[in-house]
Amino acid sequence: MLSINDDPGVESQNSEAEAATKQLVFNAAERLFALHGFQNVSVRDITAEAGVNLASVNYHFGSKDALLFEIFRRRTTELNRERAKMLHEANDRNGGKPPVREILAALFTPPLRWLNPENDRRISLQFLIRARSEGTAEIRDVLATDVSHLKRFADALIASRPDLAPEEVYWRLHFVLGMIHQNRFMELDRLHVLSDGLTREGDVDALLRRMITFAAGGFEAA
Repeated sequence: MLSINDDPGVESQNSEAEAATKQLVFNAAERLFALHGFQNVSVRDITAEAGVNLASVNYHFGSKDALLFEIFRRRTTELNRERAKMLHEANDRNGGKPPVREILAALFTPPLRWLNPENDRRISLQFLIRARSEGTAEIRDVLATDVSHLKRFADALIASRPDLAPEEVYWRLHFVLGMIHQNRFMELDRLHVLSDGLTREGDVDALLRRMITFAAGGFEAA
């Protein structure tokens, strides 16, 4: 005779409930960390925001730091998957040797799309911006050593500019990445003040065009 605990229907319901709780914690933590910073958010803050039991963070993720890393890992994977897809499409359009501008578009477009105020991924981008400056030791280690997602862009740029020494391409890519990292929310606000209101990041398409034009100029220079 089956007990209620052996009922597949009950087991499925329990599994779904746990998955839903885990996602609530994930979403609440991402939002709070993005808005307030890692050090200013406690486990109690997260579970209160999520409306779940205080033990949920440790039960589903192991610790607050592990939760931070899981959000970072998932969002960077999603972002870099979008970049890789765009680069693959550019390769297909150009017989495996896309021009500089298309390579840069694949690098810039996904994070710029996430930046759009109308995109629900904006909070995820804000989280990733925080992670670069406030992340845990594990996050900092990944940022310093995991360059697999950048290698395909470096290779494409080297193929697109065979007249440049690879060392030069790597330096120029480094400067281009600085453009992406500089597009933090407070830096954009400061630019708005500097320009007396002429600049606003809300026009994401215009911002993307400006970034590609500027970065392409650096790669196309002798």
